[in-house]
Amino acid sequence: MRKICVINQKGGVGKTTTVVNLAYGIAASGKKVLVIDLDAQGNVSTCLGTRSEHDIYEVLVDNLNPTACIKTVSKNLDLISSKETLTKAEMILVGEHNREMVLRRKLAPISGYDFVILDCPPSLGLLNQNAMLYADEIFIPASTDELGLVGMRNMTEAISTLNNVFGHNLKVTKIVPTLYDARNKVCKNALAQLKKDFPQTVTNPIHVSSKLKEAPKYGKPIFLYDKSGRASKDYQQLVDIVLGKELKLETEPVPIAMVTSST
Repeated sequence: MRKICVINQKGGVGKTTTVVNLAYGIAASGKKVLVIDLDAQGNVSTCLGTRSEHDIYEVLVDNLNPTACIKTVSKNLDLISSKETLTKAEMILVGEHNREMVLRRKLAPISGYDFVILDCPPSLGLLNQNAMLYADEIFIPASTDELGLVGMRNMTEAISTLNNVFGHNLKVTKIVPTLYDARNKVCKNALAQLKKDFPQTVTNPIHVSSKLKEAPKYGKPIFLYDKSGRASKDYQQLVDIVLGKELKLETEPVPIAMVTSST
């Protein structure tokens, strides 16, 4: 079971969009996927047009078995959603024993999936520390601009610190360039820099798209909302990379210490 945390402390880089479309695409390939929303905004539910009756707050705070919170979205795709009450969870978890490991303990009953994908809020707070200590892999959506590059370097440093402090072996296995406009020099330069700094982990870019912005209004992943459009092709290529169908882009992940030193 691959446990993937999709995270970036910088907001507005397409984390939820990437989670929703990557999860749907992987599920459509025949793999069983569970999405867990750890953002109190609950945007995953908006994008998928449904929410679970019980949410992740009840797992973390009320000790509800996570299997009781699972909502089937479509074939092979399940969801544990969140809502605004999750904002209280971080304050409550501060008083817990081994507070950084609460999510790992509470999600232990989850099994039978090929992928568990966590959508994280834009921060490096306690909830995200829990997410990273539960996961084995990190995918980082990074906007193709100067601030996106800065955010990438900050994230890799934070992951390195977390690994060292907790003896964890979390690896950045995919960096997903987002909001890419091939006509824009800033985007082109940022993408080139990402490829230079993280050559083994950068995927194909996700082009800026009005359809990606519109799809959540209709509660649909891009594959259903605009299945023949550029964004669908971009995310299908990302799905193929994650599933190892494009072997030329699949390499061993770089250890975090090496990633941070290269920047």
